[in-house]
Formats: sequence, structure tokens, C-alpha cells
Amino acid sequence: MTTIAATRAPGAALLATERLSKSYAGADGELPVLAGIDLTIRQGEIVALLGRSGSGKSTLLRCLAGLIPPSTGTVTYHGTELTGPNPGTAMVFQTFALLPWLTVQQNVELGLEARGIPPRQRTAAALQAIDLIGLDGFESAYPKELSGGMRQRVGFARALVVEPDVLLMDEPFSALDVLTAENLRGELVELWDSGQFPTQAIVLVTHSIEEAVLLADRILVLDSRPGTIRTELAVTLPRPRLRDTKDFEALVDAVYAVMTGRERGTTTPTAVPRRTLANTPLPPAGVDGLSGLAEILAQHPEQIDLGDLADELGLEVKHLLPLVDALELLGFATADARGVVLTDTGVEFAAADVQTSKQLFAAASDHVPLVRTIVTSLHRTQDGTLRAGFFRDLLAHDYTDEQIATQLGVATDWGRYAELYSYDTLSEEYQLDPAQRVTAP
Repeated sequence: MTTIAATRAPGAALLATERLSKSYAGADGELPVLAGIDLTIRQGEIVALLGRSGSGKSTLLRCLAGLIPPSTGTVTYHGTELTGPNPGTAMVFQTFALLPWLTVQQNVELGLEARGIPPRQRTAAALQAIDLIGLDGFESAYPKELSGGMRQRVGFARALVVEPDVLLMDEPFSALDVLTAENLRGELVELWDSGQFPTQAIVLVTHSIEEAVLLADRILVLDSRPGTIRTELAVTLPRPRLRDTKDFEALVDAVYAVMTGRERGTTTPTAVPRRTLANTPLPPAGVDGLSGLAEILAQHPEQIDLGDLADELGLEVKHLLPLVDALELLGFATADARGVVLTDTGVEFAAADVQTSKQLFAAASDHVPLVRTIVTSLHRTQDGTLRAGFFRDLLAHDYTDEQIATQLGVATDWGRYAELYSYDTLSEEYQLDPAQRVTAP
């Protein structure tokens, strides 16, 4: 295994996309996931793709890897358009993706074996990669014998052993506990800065603003539905980067403002479109989580910075974003670049007993398109019952199958709590709550 990093030619283009768009089949034809992506990945840089669920980050990563073709536009590697898997990339996945019947060394050798590398050569390369990533002594261990952090190290070694020009990482730390993830991130940066890293660039998909600021030289923030590049931010902070510095916190705040469309200085209110199923996806937030955050915010009558709140709770900002979005959607909180604060209704919700809380939640849910659609549709039936497939078909016009499952899961949780409707998992049927049948929607 050679050390490519030491001989980088800074700034040379490795990977590029031009007007890349990707769509999948939907109920009404093509469902756009990415639209008009222009992107260049250069030697010597770490690029973070940051955005919310549905922004197409993972789809873009797979297009760069040549695993899926763009619908329109091009992906080029060293100036040559890809027509299949990209020979200059390797991927590290969120879920480890190890073969359980193979040892650590055998898992690491897989990519080399697929490329026809002779056994003696691939064994030497695998052992070097295992040593580089800190897994010495575990060569003969099986995945079931390893912790989550060690399994992900195997994923890194398997990707690095083929000496890719560009290492593609799809949320590689999100399945790990906080301390393990922090340790692996630190080791990755140390290897990158040491010149021992056998790759020339890294592209990282993440939901975490702090992770992007910690690791990246450039952060690309993607908008959703379809995914487009909203903003590119350069990260010039020296490494190692410390979370408790003013510059770090300021950059986290700036990225958060971009992600939420609440950039500082935008005092002119923009017209808010009518909420529909298409433009108002439910954030992945359970009732317990958003209720708990409301109670915490009630202890902060003044607006609190989201980064400060995350630090106070020992969390990352990414863990709070869907909960804040849920409180905003329900009208229980408002948020901007300066922070988040409860509305009067939110304060009432946070302090209410269970029954009053349910009533407030039910009233607020009337402003949530999917919950409102379920309630209204159930009212229109004779027996107040509808199969979940009806709502899947409605959502299929604007969401992928995976997104539909998430949307209905959240809507089910919210509707049950608000005692608007029940859901029977075996029959896959929603049923209007008896108390709701006496009132029209």
C-alpha cells in the first residue's frame, strides 16, 4: 500500500458533475431527487455534503461512485465520463456492510480479490491497511466479535486498501455511540494530516453540522425536494478544531442558518406557501422527544442558541433539528439564526397535564397537512376506516417508498397521541377516534 497523500498535487480536479439530475419513478411519473448539481472534487480536500433527509445526499454520493447513473447530466473522473462503477472511488457505509462469515482480513481483501489481485499481494496490502487503521491483532476475528467502532474500522480498511483517489463516506459515524464516533473522527483527521492517508480527497455525507465543521475544508449545503446546492461554505479553521471556540461556534451557527433558510440579515419576511403534503414533510420526531424539548425550552423564557442548547444537553445540533422543526410546524416554537423560543401556545403545551397536552396537540395538528388529510379522509368514509395503502398512494406522488414509511410512521405517532385516530398494524387500517366522529373536520 503506497502513501498517495504525501504526493498530492493540490487543487487538481478528480471528480466532477455537470448539471447532474436524478429522478425515480413515482405515481405521477418522474420523482426528482437531485436537480442541476454542479460539483468538483479536488485533490487535498475534504468535502462535506450536508442537508436534511430527502436532500439527495446519499443519491449524489452513489452517482459519484458510479453505482447509479444520473438521469441527466454527467459525472466525470479525471475528465472522462463515467458509464459504470467509478474505478477511482471506494465507499464507507453507515451500516458497516461486513460479511459475517469472513474474518477481518478476508473482509478487507474483498475489494482486491474482486480486482483480480494475486493472493500474496492482496494479503500484504490488507495487513498494511489493517495496521494503518489500528486493527492489529484482530486479523482473524469475525465481525460478531468486534464492537461497532471496530467494525467501522474494518469498513475503512476495506475502502482504503484499494487506494482510491476519492474516499466516499455515507454517514460513517452515525451508527456509533458518541465517544466511539468522536474517537474515530479524531483518528481520521490525524491520518489525513499525517500524509499517511492513501487517498487524495474525501467526500462525506452527514446530517451533523458539527461533524461537517470538524472535518471538512468545504461544506455544501443541499436543499430538498429536489436536492440542489443551496450554498458552499469554506472552512478555514486550523486543525485540530475545538468545539468551544468562538470561531467554531460562529461557523456552526452560520451553517445552521443556511440549512434552515434563516440567514442573518434577512429581515424582510418571505411569503409562506400554503402547506401541502408535497411541501410540508413531517420531521422524524416522536411525541416524547418534542414534548421533552418543549419542557426544556420552557426553562429558557428568552431565545436560546441551538448550539448552546445542544452543549447543555450533551447532544449534537443534528439531534435537535427535527425536534425544533416539529415544534415549529405545530406552532409551539419559533426559530431563526439567533436561536429558538417557545410560543405562548408552546409554553402552555409544555406546562399542561396529559389530557390538556393531548387537546393542544390535536388542535395544533390541524395545521399539519398529512395528519389533517388522514383525519379528513376518515371523516369522509361511512365507518371511519381506511387502509394505509390509500395514504401511501397519495404520498407516492411526492415521496419515495422509504420516505413514505417515515411520513406515515410519524403521522401515526402524532395522531395516536392526539387521539385523532388509531392504527391497526395487522390490518394496516386507520380508524377515526370515536370522539372525533361527532365533529366534522
